[in-house]
Amino acid sequence: MNPANSSQVTGFVFLGLSQIWELRLLFFVLFSVIYLMTVTGNLLIVAIVTSDPRLHTTMYFLLGNLSFLDFCYSSITAPRMLVDLLSGNPVISFGGCLTQLFFFHFIGGIKIFLLTVMAYDRYVAISQPLRYMLIMNRTVCGSLMAASWVGGFIHSIVQIGLTVHLPFCGPDKLDNFYCDVPQLIKLACTDTFALELLMVSNNGLVTLMCFLVLLGSYTALLLMLRSHSWEARSKALSTCASHLAVVTIIFVPCIYIYARPFRTFPMDKAVSVLYTMVTPMLNPAIYTLRNKDVIMAMKRLWRRQKDALGTLEH
Repeated sequence: MNPANSSQVTGFVFLGLSQIWELRLLFFVLFSVIYLMTVTGNLLIVAIVTSDPRLHTTMYFLLGNLSFLDFCYSSITAPRMLVDLLSGNPVISFGGCLTQLFFFHFIGGIKIFLLTVMAYDRYVAISQPLRYMLIMNRTVCGSLMAASWVGGFIHSIVQIGLTVHLPFCGPDKLDNFYCDVPQLIKLACTDTFALELLMVSNNGLVTLMCFLVLLGSYTALLLMLRSHSWEARSKALSTCASHLAVVTIIFVPCIYIYARPFRTFPMDKAVSVLYTMVTPMLNPAIYTLRNKDVIMAMKRLWRRQKDALGTLEH
């Protein structure tokens, strides 16, 4: 697609997080550490789940996929942001902006649907433990995962379809550190009120409804746990609390950004940093690395690596 056909603007300038060099340097160091932790933690979980046969279960299959998506999600915005923090000319082409927008909503949409699948998985595991393996077999699990990818793709294509034909004739400054719908729409040289309503319904209301469904499922689970033994209740509560923490950290910022008119508020950039940079880092810490099975699998993987190195040395 040639942007010149529908627009005089061929690129956009990111205003970023700050124009002050000292602050930008501080942000660069801070977010470099966060991104390194995100990549290391999530890829470690993917490696552990993939390599250990004892973790080849539905729950860990879903957790491994979530970690892979978190790695991809952070990599869509973080590397570009880190380069721009040190650059004096943070410009992105029109095509590059749309590409970033597509993958940002593609991976983000998959994550939202996957978290819904994970809530269903926990609901079945607690409410029908004897039939769990029958209900959540490999075929069902694979189908639900495929449906999440298809749902994310459709969601992202809608964003691109509603944005690509907008006329952009200036200004060309995006008040953010990555391309997203709210900031992009505000630069269009046309009345975007109807389009904003469509975007809010597609982004905000869908996210809000998924969040309410998740809260309802976890509430139902908590009510079910009253009839379980203390040991079973304690284990299930720990799992549900971790899941609910991640769900809340992911969904609340998304609802704040997308389930309202596209106006600029002082907290917008801070919230954007939270769900693009911080949330993907928290998944390994909250969701998985506290899990005893994962810790044991990590120790086994470490021992195998040590043994392999010892064999090579001899």
